[in-house]
Amino acid sequence: MSNFRFKQFEIGQDRCAMKVGTDGVLLGAWVDAAGAERILDIGTGTGLIALMLAQKSATARITGIDIDPSATVQALENVRASPWSDRIAVIQVSAQEFGRAQGREFDLIVSNPPYFDKALLSADQGRNRVRHTIDLSYGDLVKAVDGLLADEGRFYAILPARAAEGFCRIGRYFGLYCTGMLKIATKSGKPVSRVILEFRRQETIAWEEELTIQGDHDSRWSEAYRKLTAPFYLNLE
Repeated sequence: MSNFRFKQFEIGQDRCAMKVGTDGVLLGAWVDAAGAERILDIGTGTGLIALMLAQKSATARITGIDIDPSATVQALENVRASPWSDRIAVIQVSAQEFGRAQGREFDLIVSNPPYFDKALLSADQGRNRVRHTIDLSYGDLVKAVDGLLADEGRFYAILPARAAEGFCRIGRYFGLYCTGMLKIATKSGKPVSRVILEFRRQETIAWEEELTIQGDHDSRWSEAYRKLTAPFYLNLE
């Protein structure tokens, strides 16, 4: 499989069960990394989001963790081939174990976690592990974040829209409050299918925004999506 080329880096993905996709690109492009000095990417996979955040932040030290050995090797290769190899560390470790070993030192945590909870599994076990909550339940993820997020830090996750309410309840149990939500629809007039949730330790009035990926009529991408992803995708200005 050929590499996926972005404007400032390239992603090899032949060893990863989950390839470069719109969800990961959306999360990496939308999260504001300004002022963040210690960033953690939970379930880094190919290293895509870690690399996107390194491109956005000139000084942040970024750690990507993944339980899968093949994904870890792939992410390491992608990081080493990038302009930011001196600022990104990749570690093969579960979020649960990493959360027990570290302190509350990360001021920005991001995750594109396994999506499907209590869903039918496919015959592809590698794909099952990254798409289903087999190795990392939502509760385990939020518990790990609680042990890792600095007092003034922010946590972002992209999830199916139907999982948002339950995920927010889990967050509140651990003292992490949903303070913002980006609602994502594939096309105008279509229901919201994905959400990016923002969590903080301080409960505030939550904001909501909306984003449509595809444009109307013959336009492949909406203007908002083009503007958001233009710093990364080739052939977008």
